[in-house]
Amino acid sequence: MNELAQETSPYLLQHADNPVNWKAWNTNSLSEAKEKNQLIIISIGYSACHWCHVMEHESFEDDLVAKTMNAHFINIKVDREEHQNVDAVYMKAVQIMTGHGGWPLNIIALPDGRPVYGGTYFRKEEWINVLEQLQELYKTNPEKMIEYAEKLHKGIEAISIIKKPTTNTILAQNVIVPLVEKWKKSFDLEFGGMARAPKFMMPNNYNFLLRYGFQTNDTELLDFVNLTLTKMAYGGLFDTIDGGFSRYSVDMKWHVPHFEKMLYDNGQLVSLYSNGYKLTKNPLFKEVVEKTLQFISRELTNKEGGFYCALDADSLNEKQHLEEGAFYVWQKVTLQELLKEDFELFSEVFNINDFGFWEHENYVLIQNKSLEEIAAIHQIKESELASKKKSWETILFLEREKEVNLD
Repeated sequence: MNELAQETSPYLLQHADNPVNWKAWNTNSLSEAKEKNQLIIISIGYSACHWCHVMEHESFEDDLVAKTMNAHFINIKVDREEHQNVDAVYMKAVQIMTGHGGWPLNIIALPDGRPVYGGTYFRKEEWINVLEQLQELYKTNPEKMIEYAEKLHKGIEAISIIKKPTTNTILAQNVIVPLVEKWKKSFDLEFGGMARAPKFMMPNNYNFLLRYGFQTNDTELLDFVNLTLTKMAYGGLFDTIDGGFSRYSVDMKWHVPHFEKMLYDNGQLVSLYSNGYKLTKNPLFKEVVEKTLQFISRELTNKEGGFYCALDADSLNEKQHLEEGAFYVWQKVTLQELLKEDFELFSEVFNINDFGFWEHENYVLIQNKSLEEIAAIHQIKESELASKKKSWETILFLEREKEVNLD
């Protein structure tokens, strides 16, 4: 066990038995780097981060990687939920260096903590190669690294300073209008959201567009927000069985999510869908709010009334191995056994077909038609189909709970 065994953070404890000599972010660890004049590896993540787990398994659990890290570096693990200030500084550094960010966030820094290199996920061989080259450079030409660190530090400071306005700025319509018009050019008018993948939900953006569209009577904008909220609610980004939204969608149609569920995403989405329902009275939006609040109460709230920040993307598959999304996906044969004579109708609602297929015989439940449309096709009442949908979701919820209890 390394020094992380003395910590309380779930994320740090996950790394407590790594062969890497991990230390926590504290004065002693930083002082040791200065005293020994060693470069620092600062690796930042959180307990539900899928790619953090992948890099741990591939690199931080590997003896060869650990040998390289332990020989020349002070290795510090940081839980971003504990030290968001630390995460913010090094995230800015990586964004300046690479143009993007994410987790795991891996930084190599001078003994005083100033970053000189960074990125997100590294493959094992790439990681070893980077560390060896940087260590050699620090040994043979430390002045070059110090010079780069100073320039990067100035860049971080420059983007961190918010200048106090010298005059009172009035945000007038003539300022907002061209920005919104430019924004519209990025809209995905088929599936909602922005016309790119991966797709993040960005609740504050849609809350703004909803309010702005209402205040300016912009029906185009309101229709787009309504489309976006509807398509996100159709799944598989939204877990129609258990409630709650996953982190983001890896594709354009909100189908296959990155399966971790974050509290702060879902809290903001409750507000967004509440506002959407207030304006449209769309029962789907009300259903989303109710299911999400039930999910938060059931899964992200402890007995003392506190909140958990996230649910992991990885869960046990049939072979009892951790796999991303295993808890949330369904195979056709399982659904046929559970739903019996209702399977064909269920398949049409939730696309157990090419549209809903993911990989390895797995389907992620997703709608692409409203219950009203499907009920009309089958000449049944919409209320009857809604009742069936609720019954199917209960059956699948209980099946999931059975798996949890077995685990």
